[in-house]
Amino acid sequence: MNNYSLKDILLSVADKNAKRRTLYNLGALGGINTNIVKILLLSLPFIEYAIIFNPVVFNILGIATAIVSFIVFLSIVMLIIFLMYYNINKKVVKEISATWGKYFPHNSLDMVLSSRISPYNDFFKYYAEILKENLTEKETHKRLLNAFIEMDKDNKDLLDAMKRNK
Repeated sequence: MNNYSLKDILLSVADKNAKRRTLYNLGALGGINTNIVKILLLSLPFIEYAIIFNPVVFNILGIATAIVSFIVFLSIVMLIIFLMYYNINKKVVKEISATWGKYFPHNSLDMVLSSRISPYNDFFKYYAEILKENLTEKETHKRLLNAFIEMDKDNKDLLDAMKRNK
């Protein structure tokens, strides 16, 4: 288990402008950077096109088989993209959840990262305001703790309903 800084944790789930990432960044945790993954994912259909429609393979397959093969393999490429996306996000959450628990023991990382309605939907808004002030890591941590307290107060009814539902 690695201990990551708060800055690394936040950079893995948010960009430099504190906007929530759809594809989390393993680069902040010592893995592959998101930009490289995006380039790879965007290039897969073009690589497939180059493989199927090059003169050698195209002459072997013929036009109809080449088009059908392209469509079939494109659906496989879409599955590969989805699985890579899912695995990267899952790995980032797994990597940072233990350290997140040390920084914010009473606040669930899953609720912060949730795209559903949660008490912490405004987390990235608070984080964006904190980023503008260019604070140290300790000051950022303290401000985020205060932001969680404020979000808890604002969403007290939702938190109570969630606790009753468990």
